[in-house]
Amino acid sequence: MNCYLCPRKCGKNRDIESGFCGANNSIKIAKYCLFYYEEPCISGKGGSGAVFFTGCSLKCVFCQNYEISSLNNGKIISINELADIFKELENLGADNINLVNPTQYSIQIVEALKIYKPNIPIIWNSHGYEEISTLNYVAPYVDVFLPDFKYFDNESAKKYSNCDDYANVTKKAILHMRKLKPDIFKDDMIVQGLIIRHMIMPLLTDESIDILDWISSNLINTKVSLMAQYTPYAKANEYKEINRKITKREYDKVVDKYLTLNLDGYIQDRESAKTLYIPKWDY
Repeated sequence: MNCYLCPRKCGKNRDIESGFCGANNSIKIAKYCLFYYEEPCISGKGGSGAVFFTGCSLKCVFCQNYEISSLNNGKIISINELADIFKELENLGADNINLVNPTQYSIQIVEALKIYKPNIPIIWNSHGYEEISTLNYVAPYVDVFLPDFKYFDNESAKKYSNCDDYANVTKKAILHMRKLKPDIFKDDMIVQGLIIRHMIMPLLTDESIDILDWISSNLINTKVSLMAQYTPYAKANEYKEINRKITKREYDKVVDKYLTLNLDGYIQDRESAKTLYIPKWDY
């Protein structure tokens, strides 16, 4: 079957070749663990039960997970093994199952969740560049959408993520996520709903402002996680303008806008810009 799971619509027959994302029909993961570096309503006390999938339909030059997203390093597992991982993470006390960069394995993930659906929320943690039909397909099995909104300008998306329609597609996808999952919180933990992540990047603060304005106008009462952890990684050193951390001035500019708009959610400290948040890939 030819693959049209993501907006790339590369149409590759993944039984015999890899798609643009680098994935074929075998599930490949780089790590699963209790992860404590997510938003407070996700990490909780027990940790988020994260499963880090290999491959990606974006190709961000600065990706902190570059070894698995672009170089496709990982270990092949079966659908039954993935279901067992969900069960193991739940038994370890995870507050949720956190599917990190899952889109390219949407079909296999759904099959695994049919085998075993944990009694904790399932989180779809993605880059936001999603196909509406795929969101509809996974929605009965997913409780929380946790998308990035990286760029407001398609030119930036093309330059840094090899994606010339990111902004248009992601806006539609996030609006659809909002319709699919109204927010439900229990004891300060998200049980169902949508949280939008945006990471401030060097020299792209005007786009950050536009993104926050758009969210404020189109997604009332939606939590926004403003991230300041950008650290040059992977091929960022080939792009002088983003080969540095954000400045205090850049950080303050975007945070001031966030506060002026009275957005609700989380603001990451600028001191968070470090490689601490990159897991040690043990495959």
